[in-house]
Amino acid sequence: MTRRHALLIDPVASDDDRTDVADTFSAVDPSGPVLSLGELSAQRGDGVFESIGVIDGHPQEVTAHLERLEQSARLCDLPAPHLGQWRAAVAEIAALCPTGEYVIKLILSRGADHGPAPTAWVTASPAPDFSRVRREGVRVVTLDRGVDSGASARAPWLLLGAKTLSYAVNMAAIREANRRGADDAVFVSSDGIVLEAPTASVILRFGDRVVTPEPAAGILHGTTQLSLFAHLASRGFEVGYERIPVERLRRAEGGWLVSSVRLAAPISAVDDRDIPLDAALTTSLNEYLLSPRD
Repeated sequence: MTRRHALLIDPVASDDDRTDVADTFSAVDPSGPVLSLGELSAQRGDGVFESIGVIDGHPQEVTAHLERLEQSARLCDLPAPHLGQWRAAVAEIAALCPTGEYVIKLILSRGADHGPAPTAWVTASPAPDFSRVRREGVRVVTLDRGVDSGASARAPWLLLGAKTLSYAVNMAAIREANRRGADDAVFVSSDGIVLEAPTASVILRFGDRVVTPEPAAGILHGTTQLSLFAHLASRGFEVGYERIPVERLRRAEGGWLVSSVRLAAPISAVDDRDIPLDAALTTSLNEYLLSPRD
């Protein structure tokens, strides 16, 4: 039995309560030809996406992901996604992933070149095995993103706060980190402010205070980070958003890269400078993230 699944969505769904949104998407062969060669998501990365973790058939934080998909679509001047339609598609494809960890991807593209409408689809596949990095951590290097911390407000067309399909820069940053002997990267602004990792949010601990870079600096607001902050606050930690200079990152008493599929990977070193790794807290964070969350 295949472990990969796909649904093709007609993104033009009616808001009429009588519309059965299940009639607006259909199963397709994930390994077969589905999209046009003129598809702009492939030609230009012109679209937005979300990745939702699935634990034993339960899709995590669906509402937060759909809201961020809607925000990214707005920033990219794409038609607003019909959230009821996408929610139904997520539920249908998650039911095909009953055990283990999976990742569901939601993709909304501008469509085929000169085409009449956007294209959209949902896929599900087994998640990579992140058990080692959750346990042992990752070594990161800081990389200059090439823009200052005010660029997002000054140049919104850079789409710094949208989750777009244009990931070539992110992948190049990870390759550069690997060339420098690290596992991953943390972007910093040209004026020395911590931003985010190429595929994850950054959270740092200083005593009983846990912080993350403020979203106004032009970063993607992480769904996993939001969930973890609520969890940590319930445990008595003080949480907050801050403007974090890169030198403060290197002096953190603990740090994690967090994302929907990797979950919480502790940072073991920044620019070859070791930082403390709190194994007990990391285990606790991942136990929470592996529990069902809506």
